[in-house]
Amino acid sequence: MSDPTQEPKTSPGEISQWPMLKIVYRTDPEKIAELLPPGIAPSDTANVTLTIYNLPVNEEPEYGILMTVDASYDGIAGEWALGYGIDQEAPILLCQVANGQPKFPCQTDYYRLGDKVSARCTHQGYTFVEFSGTLGDEDPLSSEGLERHEWWVKVSRQVDFGKGYDFPPHVVHVHGKYGPGHRVALNGELKLRESPWDPIATRLPMLEQVSAHLWWPEYLSRDITLAGALDPEGFWPHIDTISGSRWPGLNGGPLPA
Repeated sequence: MSDPTQEPKTSPGEISQWPMLKIVYRTDPEKIAELLPPGIAPSDTANVTLTIYNLPVNEEPEYGILMTVDASYDGIAGEWALGYGIDQEAPILLCQVANGQPKFPCQTDYYRLGDKVSARCTHQGYTFVEFSGTLGDEDPLSSEGLERHEWWVKVSRQVDFGKGYDFPPHVVHVHGKYGPGHRVALNGELKLRESPWDPIATRLPMLEQVSAHLWWPEYLSRDITLAGALDPEGFWPHIDTISGSRWPGLNGGPLPA
């Protein structure tokens, strides 16, 4: 078994052991509540988590950013996924249709050079997230690792843009288990840029940067299941979104009686 206190070593060019760049910041809880459909509840904390990564998907690199906010469903604390911005085109529609995973096209530049870590995410010509920092001290997780609960929504709007559903909204539960892996704190600054395509700076303004880490996780399991139905009427204002994300687009208005 590898020593979790030692940074994983890879051969030059290998991408399977790239660390995740995880940045957490605190925002206005009312701003989070505005983005959640009825049935998905705000948590006691009001954190936004950005996970910037490079992972092998379909046996090739996928650079991406995951944007989540603290939220609960059915009494289980987790994270509501606002969007997965990725640079692979093939999985976007497939993952949306099959699982409701909110994927959209995005260019991510993410690298480490020595002690420096840099990341930038751009969509439709607008850079909406930037991070620059340097390595700090090792900051290990507990030996028990962690569990994550993430919430997506699978829904199909009525054909011909009618005010109804061919498949009404259902919550998708993503349950992941991870060993402690290896984690290092970063000394750096997150910057949110205004963008009409990814309005994180305006819809989820940063009040305080909580943490930033490089994390080499130990993947144990990941299960994706259909969890339960959401109220169709209450969800209707959330049906229109920007690209494949859950950022609000046009207001759909009420369903007909």
